Amino acid sequence: MAKKDVGAVSELRTMTPDQLTDEMVKLKKEQFNLRFQKATGQLEKTARVRIVRRTIAKINTVLGEKSRAKA
Repeated sequence: MAKKDVGAVSELRTMTPDQLTDEMVKLKKEQFNLRFQKATGQLEKTARVRIVRRTIAKINTVLGEKSRAKA
């Protein structure tokens, strides 16, 4: 796999909230582009949609854990 995937929860937990937010923004942009490709019939790697969606969910979970740990 040429592109480095962030997805292991242990890897996400080592990141700072700012890094997680940056990663989230990047994945949201990719998700938008994938949806656009799907709508125009140009999407080749259909599994990537699922991977991106689940990685976003993992980041949201870790951000929630970090915010609860501070409180």
